[in-house]
Amino acid sequence: MLLAFDTASPTVTVALHDGTDAVGELASEQSMKHGEQLMPLIEEVVRRSGLAARDLTAIAVGVGPGPFTGLRVGLVTARTLGHALEVPVYGACSLDVLAVEAVARHTVDGPFAVATDARRKEVYLATYDGDGHRVDGPAVVRPAEATTRGPVVGEGAEIYADHFPGARGPLRPSAGWLARAVADELVELSDPEPLYLRRPDAEIPRAPKPVS
Repeated sequence: MLLAFDTASPTVTVALHDGTDAVGELASEQSMKHGEQLMPLIEEVVRRSGLAARDLTAIAVGVGPGPFTGLRVGLVTARTLGHALEVPVYGACSLDVLAVEAVARHTVDGPFAVATDARRKEVYLATYDGDGHRVDGPAVVRPAEATTRGPVVGEGAEIYADHFPGARGPLRPSAGWLARAVADELVELSDPEPLYLRRPDAEIPRAPKPVS
């Protein structure tokens, strides 16, 4: 049984994959509460399945790109659970998962881009071929620098629709699709390390300059 979760967007999403398909997907109702909501959602989705934590055989986690705090919560949880349960942990780019879902749901036809909200009036952007394989990116850019009339999946495209008139869903990563993508190896798998693309907002203060 594969446990999958993603914390790269403002909401948390958790799901299980039983070897055939994703089952028992849950998502948080509140935004920006990753630390408070992730473990309760994991416990609930496992409980509803009638299984126990010891029945998990692998963990899949979205590695972003995304905000520092949210990604840290997801990645630390994944590594901790993997160590405690002695099961492998697989990372996957959250934009790649959105691309896989878009192709499977036929919301795109041909090459497209994925753009998620990076805040600071920027987006995380990557481009894909018609089969959902990443061609370029991800990168953090201003919408004006990436304006296109072509199809763009993701919440970033919806927020900046003036620059992405071809905006369409899905908007945020789904743990169910993360589970499918990892189980069927539809995306490139990575170590569970965060894909930040920019420095965290909170940094250790630099040493004061000596007084001359």
